[in-house]
Amino acid sequence: MRTLREDPTDADVASHKWLVRAGYIRRQAPGIFAWLPLGLKVRARIEAIVHEEMQRIGAQHVHFPALLPKEPYEATGRWAEYGDGIFRLKDRKGADYLLAPTHEEVFTLTVKDMYSSYKDLPLMVYQIQDKYRDEARPRAGLLRGREFSMKDAYSFDYTDAGLEASYEAQRGAYERIFQRLGLEYVIVQADAGAMGGSRSEEFLHPTEIGEDTFVRTAGGYAANVEAFRVTPPKPVDYSQTASPVVFDSPDTPTIDSLVALANAQHPKESGSWQASDTLKNVVLALTHPDDTRELVIVGIPGDRDVDMKRAEAVFGPSVVEQATDEDFTKHPGLVKGYIGPWSSKGPVLGEESSTGIRFLVDPRVVSGTAWVTGANEHERHVFSLVCGRDFTPDGVADIAQVKDGDEAPDGSGPIETARGMEIGHVFQLGRKYAEALGLKVLDENGSLVTVTMGSYGIGVTRLVAVIAEANNDDKGLIWPEAVAPFDVHIVAAGKDETVFSVAEGLAQQCEDIGKTVLLDDRPKLSPGVKFADAEIFGVPHIVIVGRGAAEGMVEYWNRRSGERTDVSLDAVLGLLPA
Repeated sequence: MRTLREDPTDADVASHKWLVRAGYIRRQAPGIFAWLPLGLKVRARIEAIVHEEMQRIGAQHVHFPALLPKEPYEATGRWAEYGDGIFRLKDRKGADYLLAPTHEEVFTLTVKDMYSSYKDLPLMVYQIQDKYRDEARPRAGLLRGREFSMKDAYSFDYTDAGLEASYEAQRGAYERIFQRLGLEYVIVQADAGAMGGSRSEEFLHPTEIGEDTFVRTAGGYAANVEAFRVTPPKPVDYSQTASPVVFDSPDTPTIDSLVALANAQHPKESGSWQASDTLKNVVLALTHPDDTRELVIVGIPGDRDVDMKRAEAVFGPSVVEQATDEDFTKHPGLVKGYIGPWSSKGPVLGEESSTGIRFLVDPRVVSGTAWVTGANEHERHVFSLVCGRDFTPDGVADIAQVKDGDEAPDGSGPIETARGMEIGHVFQLGRKYAEALGLKVLDENGSLVTVTMGSYGIGVTRLVAVIAEANNDDKGLIWPEAVAPFDVHIVAAGKDETVFSVAEGLAQQCEDIGKTVLLDDRPKLSPGVKFADAEIFGVPHIVIVGRGAAEGMVEYWNRRSGERTDVSLDAVLGLLPA
């Protein structure tokens, strides 16, 4: 074991810094790490808890290869859907393979190969296996890597009621796992994304460095922002609404500049124009799995921006990005900065032909709502453009950012937003993969029925980082007892032979009662260096054998509280975890 005195240059979160400095992991390439002895010990203790809780609910342990053929993923459509997100390779004969990002297909095919009757079900199987995803921007050490280890479990039932029971069993096991690990978690509704399925929930650990935003209410609603759905307001009677009026608006390509001009030159009869009165028309480019590129325009209230994660959930599996200058050049009908809505039947204003680009709107843009928006002419906007009267959208896209105070869709009140890190995800996949791969069994009546499935994932290596992130100080790591690499860290602090003899004897006593021991008996290092290493390693219980050793006295150091107490050798074992 070797510790580092300087932070790694690429570490941007505490867990990455301390896991490298304390000698738990070492970087091999962006998003790829070697596991050193201490790291493997922590990882193994987490895995042991996962194994115990999986087998407690009757799940059976299996292990599939990481290198898999193309064909099963092609059958489900995911070979194309994953795009550049996976590692693809060919063997010497030119056959296509991938490094598995997830294993639904091969689990399904194995069950198909082995079982044919409802009497064989329900079945739950799981593995802890490395996964591979070609992250464009791996970051934060183990929190977002290209190689990572997951516990993925799958349930197989022949009825929807059976799937519900399996799902609840896995969900309960997840709660016990995170409780045993000492991790705070929130269960939120989630978007199923490329996985598909009817029900999806994430287990998020609240943390400011989390890459996920979630929302919750005092009434109990909780959801990932990708799964949050705006409740559309009721349509508005527009029979008395004034006709649209086009006005000159030089140098107003932004919402702020448009609102300022409107208030200066076209004041309201009461109040003032706000950004929420405007319709911002955002041009997005979708790259579909077949590599075709499509532009769409989404009209959202001007006081909000597009949330790209929500956009990815709506338009997935297509890749979503802002339209480029090249896109605008190819579509001269798009007047940058002054884009307005149009009907699918043709242009709303002017005599230009329709661009052929889909125009979608935020759920708040309902029939009868009037907007200040672009007139599809350079430096011109329009007042009182009414949805349903002056333009008819091609559809709805709920992709605007979510704000504190927005109303929850279940009526439980205003939401608040928070940041979190995903530590587990459970899906009711339903029959998507079973249908694609032909997994059927005979039911009680002798009829073939398609099996219904659940998928349940925990990021095991991510958990190492999440726990480290939640358990450190300015000196190093402070592991919870459940996952610490050792039960006790004994430091021989001195040069006298008695110190080393007593330290070795105490280590043996600890092992005799079933404790794992880290013994620092390096003879030529100062106590200060050993203490610094003890702090950075993060074993929660430390015993210092020093100058009082000859009199049968040692110092007990609680790493979590920082308290250090002189105790007798006879008493120190009683201070260690049961």
